[in-house]
Amino acid sequence: MNVAAASNVARFVAEPIAGGGTSADEWEQWQEPLPPLPLDQCPALVVVAPHPDDEALGVGAAASALAARGVDVHTVIVSDGGAAYPGMSGAEQTRLVERRRDESLTAAAILGLPVPQFLGLPDGGLTERESQLADILTGVLADRASGTWCAATWRGDGHPDHEAVGRAAATAVSRAGAVLVEYPVWMWHWAHPGDEAVPWHRAARLTMDSVAEQRKSAAIAAFRSQLHTDVAGRDPILPPYVVARLERVGEVFFR
Repeated sequence: MNVAAASNVARFVAEPIAGGGTSADEWEQWQEPLPPLPLDQCPALVVVAPHPDDEALGVGAAASALAARGVDVHTVIVSDGGAAYPGMSGAEQTRLVERRRDESLTAAAILGLPVPQFLGLPDGGLTERESQLADILTGVLADRASGTWCAATWRGDGHPDHEAVGRAAATAVSRAGAVLVEYPVWMWHWAHPGDEAVPWHRAARLTMDSVAEQRKSAAIAAFRSQLHTDVAGRDPILPPYVVARLERVGEVFFR
């Protein structure tokens, strides 16, 4: 049963990325035992990523492991990724959109996945497009077998775009007879071990395949526009400690 999550946008906003958030060491020391994700029960997978890079950060290893077994994996990149930095000129946004799309293509190839489907919806404006996105995802899932897993960002993840994508996916899944699995990305930043806002009772952890794990790390590294200072000297969107934390906590899904 997939229970709707309360929004955690306020908590995400109150915990600036530059402040570091909850450390990877704190998460690892908690060592909460979570049941393994039954990946062998997944007949097909649709990955829904709010921004170009979320597909690698949140689901890269699982998607790669499934594809290596011959399971059909379809990736939907929802936004154009053009609003990573405030105050960008139109030309800068255009270049960033093109670059981020290229990075997603490179990451897909590294993970052994088909070319993603790019919807090109406005970065930072997915809440306003939630109904439209639910209709699109309903069509994507309707073309696949009943019981297909739809992996989307958790509805309580904190980032407004992530939560909107999760809600739209939940609506689409209920229409199409699919199975919703939600993956957190920014939760690891603002939440704390044992946090009551997190549905740990629905959580399952992917048992990492070493090859898939290596491919995931390489795929994440492909998103250079998010990992490095840009030509205008702006700080990385994903500082090293954010990426290291995501890699160390592994892939967790709410079912």
